[in-house]
Amino acid sequence: MKTCHRFTRIRTGYEQDIQYLRSHSERHEGKPSAKASAKHAAGAKRAMARALNRHYERCPECG
Repeated sequence: MKTCHRFTRIRTGYEQDIQYLRSHSERHEGKPSAKASAKHAAGAKRAMARALNRHYERCPECG
């Protein structure tokens, strides 16, 4: 699948956020903040999927 630079930029930004939240969750395992970070990471992953699908549908270069 060939994608444009904007698609890559969107994906990279979300992946950085998700990785940060997962790392925090792993470092603070057993604490309430870890559980919250894990939930936020899952939400960010869903948001990334929605954003990338929306971009892919509308971008003339990707779609």
